Amino acid sequence: MEPVFAILILIALMVFGVPVAWSFAGVLMFLIYVYDVGTSTLLLQGFRSLNSVVLLALPLFVLAGYLMQSGGVARRLIGFMELMVRGRKGGLGAALVLSSGVFGAISGTATAAVASIGTIMADPLAQRGYPRGYTSALLGLSSLLGILIPPSLTMILFGVVTRQSITALFAATLVPGILLLVGLILFNRFMAKRFLPDDLPAADTITKPESGGRIFGKALPALSMPVIILGGIYGGVFTPTEAAAVACVVAIFIGFFIYRDLSLRGLWDSFVDAGQTTGTIIFILLFSFMIGRVMVAEGVPQDLTRAVAALTENRILILLLVNAFLIFVGMIMDDLSVTVVIAPLFMPLMQDVGVDPVHFGSIVACSVVIGANSPPVAPILYMACRIGKVSIHHAVTPALQMIFFVALPIMIAVTFIPALSLAVPRLLGAL
Repeated sequence: MEPVFAILILIALMVFGVPVAWSFAGVLMFLIYVYDVGTSTLLLQGFRSLNSVVLLALPLFVLAGYLMQSGGVARRLIGFMELMVRGRKGGLGAALVLSSGVFGAISGTATAAVASIGTIMADPLAQRGYPRGYTSALLGLSSLLGILIPPSLTMILFGVVTRQSITALFAATLVPGILLLVGLILFNRFMAKRFLPDDLPAADTITKPESGGRIFGKALPALSMPVIILGGIYGGVFTPTEAAAVACVVAIFIGFFIYRDLSLRGLWDSFVDAGQTTGTIIFILLFSFMIGRVMVAEGVPQDLTRAVAALTENRILILLLVNAFLIFVGMIMDDLSVTVVIAPLFMPLMQDVGVDPVHFGSIVACSVVIGANSPPVAPILYMACRIGKVSIHHAVTPALQMIFFVALPIMIAVTFIPALSLAVPRLLGAL
């Protein structure tokens, strides 16, 4: 019963606006009191868990995301994506999805995609005839492509807390990410026919009209980044941690010497913002590691496995129950909390029913996409609405439509078709 109270305390603290890191600290204090745990040993174990070369990729990818946000990468990507869909009904919506996907494949974060892509595209989409609520919902869902399309900070965290290969996890979410990208483009195409006029001018775009070759030339440095990062990882040239360092160097070079949008002030701000973001995440990880140690010592994962087995032994029902719980928790908690606290609790249960840990990582990532855009918390959707200059009430209905018709079917397919997650890692020799 104590673990249930711990989760309820975490949810209550977050609902009342306590910062996530200190919400975790409150839960840890509760568990230490209930189980009478020695804090000196627990602190030592927590700091040892943070002493990981793999975890070093986290602050580096965060920094790379901020550097690209300041260095003009997003604007060039949007120009190229517009070129690909120019003149087609729903083209600007498709450009938003594609830009978020490519930017996410470079930065690995949803918030960077929302801020960078949304700031540039929200107003022009509204001027083109897209309802602001719909645009914000599309921005919220498509920004989560950064969690699925590697490199992904969420998968780095999942790999650290579950001790799985980061390279394998990156590969496992690639196909689900592509499915979500295609699904959102098709959904946008269908919806655009309902609210856009038939006589759209082909030249009505965000960026100024230029030749295709010139637009491609400007976007080429930005497009080279995912090729360098992912090609280096899967080609065995460097590890995910080294890839993150390379991403930072390339982002600085492109921002300073190619696009020349990155100033010394912008560089300093990127370092400060990355440090603040990383510091918050590290505190969350430290407390989550310590919470995990307490729960493992008290046999909580095994108790959870027995409790679910007492309800049903049917593998399909167990997977559906886990899916439903992950979505429900994701509606209340942020993606970091789901990844570092809730997901590891289900790992023994998943292994008992024959789910590969890497496959489970892909399932968790799909659940985060749904939870982060589902009220009452919906942190990504709220952020998208702020950038889209609209009340969240106008975005809830289109967001739920996208979840029901696109994200949820993909999560179910990923859950019950393991090949969607495991084929690419096996092909690349990561499993």
